[in-house]
Amino acid sequence: MHPAITPEDAAALIPDGASVLLSGFMGVGTPDRVVRALAASGRRNLTLIVNDAARPHLGVGPLIAARCVRKFIGSHIGLNPDVQAQMRAGTLEVDLVPQGTFVERIRAAGMGLGGVLTPTGLGTLVAKGKRVIEVEGKPFLLEPPLRADFALIAARSCDYVGNLTYMLSATNFNPIMALAGAVVIAEPEEIVPIGMIPPDAVKTPGVLVDHVIRRAA
Repeated sequence: MHPAITPEDAAALIPDGASVLLSGFMGVGTPDRVVRALAASGRRNLTLIVNDAARPHLGVGPLIAARCVRKFIGSHIGLNPDVQAQMRAGTLEVDLVPQGTFVERIRAAGMGLGGVLTPTGLGTLVAKGKRVIEVEGKPFLLEPPLRADFALIAARSCDYVGNLTYMLSATNFNPIMALAGAVVIAEPEEIVPIGMIPPDAVKTPGVLVDHVIRRAA
């Protein structure tokens, strides 16, 4: 693991046009300091893979408001008028994915699988342009893996070698996103010495983590 870095250092690692997995559910479990630094950096044309668009000033909202994002891949945009306005204006491409399919596509990427077979979306717009495979007489959509250049994830705690723990609903997307990003940047609430985290509490092993955000002053 590299030494702890600032949110601004993390933002500087991410170039224009990068794809970014971003943890969180309506702002819970979102790495807020990195999001704000990335929004302030002036990055453009990012592909953002995140469960929901949250609200304009919550979760991933600042990235949308700053027009850093060219493509949004997620499950819900209904509470963020900035996303809706940019989508109608043609400046933001939105790919809505059923939430269960969204999660499994990320998991497939992390596990090195070629995709996910699911009946969800058959006969709807979700199926447009996708391959249909029959298994035991039943049709399934073949959904491709969702991977990214970077994964930005929030954590409850982190030790000196990058082992991460999460709390409550932050355990939903955060661990699987850490598997599917080429570069993983974690923003923990606290950094503790080695041995302070019980082995069975580790949800993301440090071998997967490339950078850790240092604690706020």
